[in-house]
Order: sequence, then C-alpha cells, then structure tokens
Amino acid sequence: MGAIPEKTKKEIYRLLVNTIERKLENYSPETSYMPFHEALLGKDWVKIFSILQSLNTTLGMSIWEQIAVLLAQGAGYQAKRQYKLLGCIDKSTNDLITKIHDELREEKRKPDKEREIAEIRNSVKTCSELGIKPQVHPDSTVDVFIKTTNGIEYYIDITTVKPNKKEFVALKRKLLTWTALRLSQDKRANVFTAVAIPYNPYHPHPYDRWTLGNLYDMKKKEILVGKDFWDLVGGKEGVYEELLEVFQQAGVYLKNRVDEFLRHTP
Repeated sequence: MGAIPEKTKKEIYRLLVNTIERKLENYSPETSYMPFHEALLGKDWVKIFSILQSLNTTLGMSIWEQIAVLLAQGAGYQAKRQYKLLGCIDKSTNDLITKIHDELREEKRKPDKEREIAEIRNSVKTCSELGIKPQVHPDSTVDVFIKTTNGIEYYIDITTVKPNKKEFVALKRKLLTWTALRLSQDKRANVFTAVAIPYNPYHPHPYDRWTLGNLYDMKKKEILVGKDFWDLVGGKEGVYEELLEVFQQAGVYLKNRVDEFLRHTP
C-alpha cells in the first residue's frame, strides 16, 4: 500500500487538472503591451512567460492549502484551511511574545521551540480567567490547521519559497501569537506552530536561506520545507514522492491542452 490513499490521489489529480483548465479558460494577460520585453525576447517568449507567471501565481495561492488538507484528511486527521484561531492574549503574555521575538532578532537567545511554548503556556491567562469570550485577532487566520490522531495540533502558515528577511521576522511573531491564542483557550493543548515552504528551490542542497536569521528552531522543524511538510501532513514517509507522481500524471494529461492553448493564444 502506498503512502497516499488512492482516493486521495484521485482527489488531488482532479484538483490539479480542474484548476489548470479553469486558469487556461479564463486566462487574460495582466498587460498586453510590453515593448522592451518583446524587443528583447520576441512576442512568443513574452506570452509564454506571462502565462507561466499566471499559472505559478495560481499554484502559490490556495492550491497548496487544498492539497495539504486532502492529504491530512486522507491520513485520518482533522484538517481545515483558512482556519480562524480565536483567543485572547493578556498584556503580560503579549509583552512576553515581544520580548522573545526581540531577543531572537538581537541574537540574545537561541531559538528553542519547546522553551518558547512553555514560557507562553506559563504566562498566558485563559479567556475564562479574563472573563471574556475568545476573540478574533489580526493574525487569527491559519492557512492550514491539522489535528493528528494522537492529539497534536498543527497551525501552519504556507509561504513563498524565498521569503525576505522582513517576511520571516513577521512570520515568527505570528507563530508565537498563534501559540498564545490557542493556549488562551486550553493551556493543556498540544500545540505546534510552523512555517511551511512547499518545495526547496535550492535542491539538492539543504534549504539555507540567509534571511532565516536566528529566528527559527530548525532542529524541531519549525520551518517545514518540501518533503518534511508533505510527509508531515500526509502522516507517512514517502508522501512527498507520491505527490510528485500525481503532479506528473496530471501534467501528462494537461500537456496537449497547454500546447493547444499556447498555439491559439494571441
């Protein structure tokens, strides 16, 4: 038996084919006149580049979230995309989050996921203790929420493959905030927050982007890159490789459709 159930493979295959076909049917270039690009490369290459950019944007928007949820559900996990994480963060815990964040940025402490969660757990007051209902926070939206069969709750932000330093800094603050929001509802929750990067653009070398700085606990996989991410959400070793096979199968089916589109798109 494979790492991904056959039913899940078919669902992902249909998702990919339907998404690309809809994109081709509704495609319109953002701009129809690029004189310098056309002079340098010719109209055909500019058209191909524009189409590829459009398709890349489509893959980068919601498709990763949808695939992650399908894989997690196929593994028997609870999973949702665009999940609203409510809670209430008291002032002392908010100050603690700022302190942890600042000390990491200034390299006054080393990233330690377990320690950071423990500090927030010990500090946070529950919403019931504060006498208020869980509330929406500016960072309440979680790209992918997964609860495994052994009770671990993953709150995952899926980001671009090459975030800049400012983005990595903001994401770390978001992960700390999510931890506090969840623990403000239940201090016993087994929570783990992470950033996911769908694939490693530096393959076959490790993902080693300088903009990561001193922010993330790489040993505890607070940054999930490529195989680590897909195997985690799918619940088994080998999910990543089988997912690539599904993409290849969809690509074979779509090849003639894409070729025809390129020939007939002005």
